[in-house]
Amino acid sequence: MLRKMIRPVSFFLVFSFLLLDFSVQTAKAQMIDTNTVIAVQKEEAGRERVAAFLDREDVRQVMVQQGVDAVEAQKRVASLSDAELAKISQTLDQLPAGGDGVGAVVGALVLIFLVLLITDLLGLTSVFPFVNAKR
Repeated sequence: MLRKMIRPVSFFLVFSFLLLDFSVQTAKAQMIDTNTVIAVQKEEAGRERVAAFLDREDVRQVMVQQGVDAVEAQKRVASLSDAELAKISQTLDQLPAGGDGVGAVVGALVLIFLVLLITDLLGLTSVFPFVNAKR
């Protein structure tokens, strides 16, 4: 009886071992320099800073007055290029620290509005219904 069981079990084990994947994936690690790490951290900090700026209540009110959807603006900030993000972050650096700063807030929002308008004109997005870009 034992011989009758050994043969099917052996075939099952051989078949199941053949189905196993023994491939080895190699990892390629490289050294990165400090400047690269700093640049990535600055970019992430800039994105967070602009996103935090757009989360402020007074900024949201001005955006609604300008006809810009706050959720769409947050999505756009996430898709900005490094150069556009640096320009907006630089504008935020020039804002007064305290006080009402309404003029600077409006200036920053106008800059964001222009970036959104340019992407609409290029046909990359469709935020503003008054822009008739050819797609």
